[in-house]
Amino acid sequence: MERTMLGRFGVCCTLLAVALHVCLASVKVTVTPKVEVIKGETAKLPCSYNTSAPVSKIVVQWFIEIAGARKQIAYQFSQDFGVDAGTAWTDRLIMGKDMSLSISPVMVDDERSFYCQVTAGPMGVSDAETQVKVFFAPEKPMITGNTQAITISHDTTSSSEVGKCTSRNAYPQPRIIWFKDNTPLPDEKSQKEKTYMIPSLVKEASGLYTMTSTLYMQPVKADAKSVFHCTVEYSMPGNQIKQESSDEFNLSLLYSTENVYFEVKNQGPIKEGDDVEMECKTDGNPQPEFEFSIKDSRVEGLAGTLHMKSVTRKNSGTYTCEALDFDALSDVELTKTLSLNVHYIDPVVVAPEGPLVVSKGDAVELQCKTKASDAHTLQWKKDSQMLSNTGVLTIQSVTLANAGVYICVGAVPSVPGLQKQANVTVNVKGEPEIEASVNEFVAKEGEMVTLSCSALGYPAPQFSWSPSGKQSVTVMGNKVISRVTLEATAAVLKGGVVCEASNEHGNVNRTFKVSTKSDVDKVTDANATNRAEKQQGGSSAVVIAVVVCVLLLLLMVALLFFLSKKGKLSCGKKDKKDVASGDVKGGIVVEMKSNEKEEAGLLNKPHAEQC
Repeated sequence: MERTMLGRFGVCCTLLAVALHVCLASVKVTVTPKVEVIKGETAKLPCSYNTSAPVSKIVVQWFIEIAGARKQIAYQFSQDFGVDAGTAWTDRLIMGKDMSLSISPVMVDDERSFYCQVTAGPMGVSDAETQVKVFFAPEKPMITGNTQAITISHDTTSSSEVGKCTSRNAYPQPRIIWFKDNTPLPDEKSQKEKTYMIPSLVKEASGLYTMTSTLYMQPVKADAKSVFHCTVEYSMPGNQIKQESSDEFNLSLLYSTENVYFEVKNQGPIKEGDDVEMECKTDGNPQPEFEFSIKDSRVEGLAGTLHMKSVTRKNSGTYTCEALDFDALSDVELTKTLSLNVHYIDPVVVAPEGPLVVSKGDAVELQCKTKASDAHTLQWKKDSQMLSNTGVLTIQSVTLANAGVYICVGAVPSVPGLQKQANVTVNVKGEPEIEASVNEFVAKEGEMVTLSCSALGYPAPQFSWSPSGKQSVTVMGNKVISRVTLEATAAVLKGGVVCEASNEHGNVNRTFKVSTKSDVDKVTDANATNRAEKQQGGSSAVVIAVVVCVLLLLLMVALLFFLSKKGKLSCGKKDKKDVASGDVKGGIVVEMKSNEKEEAGLLNKPHAEQC
């Protein structure tokens, strides 16, 4: 009995162990939950699995759901793997040895769930879902329907179509935003509002979306200067939100005149001889016709612009512009006026009138006058040099250099460029005056040399050269210049060339020196030699003086030594006894003491013999 019970208990344990093993056996499938891909590219869907125990045979299958039922599209069993035929994915799928599924090229219909299922025999069956998300960037949005002019009216019950914004071929569905002056307009769809949008969506055969938004507004006059555009907003992988904007555009609005503007386009004061442009315009659109007039006389203008060529003081006055806008409200002033002031200056009158002929040393007085629309100035000038700013120029004693052209300039400082001038020529009678001569150089004797001789005088002086050569004459103001070209002969190098200027009042001459460069070098070397000799002579004198001083010093030393040897030079000290027994003069005894330790003095003699 006990054996029977033990047998039954063993069988139960065995069955329980088998059941427990079966319950604990499992397989787990791992996939990428979401795969994002751009239409036309390749999507790869990985799949892997784990089992609780080794399994000899594994079956991997990829499914999709159609009408609530799963349909196999690819499989792998042992070494056999492939793609199911007869599906919309047959030609675009590849089943990899690693159980991954590749789709290429991706289409919009591929946005769905894909299931990887693994069957592991006694380990069971398991699957996992991969969601494929497809994206495609839309085309740049295009604006249409904005070419028609919109009339602004006082009717506030209806809005006008401003334009349509269309963006094609997007996935997923995009969004269109309207902008006015870079500020987004509210996304309003109610047609009761003054500004609203009506969207429309079309799904193309490719599965992509074409989005259109029509903008309606009740524009006002200020909208004529506003800039509009639309932007398409769309999604891309990685939770990116991107935008693409259309070209900007303006509204063509029609509205009546409320104000008229009339102005002169010229900058600054207007003077006689200027071209003048006047412009008349309104704040309405389109611009109406205009009529111009002055003193009730009509003036022809074109498209709101009045052009006048080379105006004179007679063109000054009050001008009127009238806008012929018959749609304007009755209380709008359609006429404007402006005053045109043309500045002027009369011709300058000079007294006395020229040309004047005066004698050297005479006094001359020149006067000028004019009239102008504004305060003016009068200045006398000669050769760009200002001589007087009173309109009167007085020269007490004229010289030949004072001859020439004198200009009186009348100007209106408040009007740039407004000036006139007159001139008078003053001729001064007198014998010629030649400017200082300039020496010339040649490389060697026999070369050609050109000399210039300039002279003042009236009548114009005549020139003669000695020796003569090829001559030419140039007149520069009140100066006459004569040039001669001749050979630098020995006579020319020695005596120079003489220029003589003469007229009916006398003559004058100047000599021009002509030298060769070798002569110049000799003169330069001679000067350098003289300077060197002077420097050398000074140095020799210094040396002689030093030698003489040394000799005198040696002579004095020898003389002192000689006198000391002959005893004719007193040593200046004696023994006390000798002094006491010596002569006493004037009752004064002078005692000289010496230091026996005193060193020998002159010529190293004992101190007893020193002086």
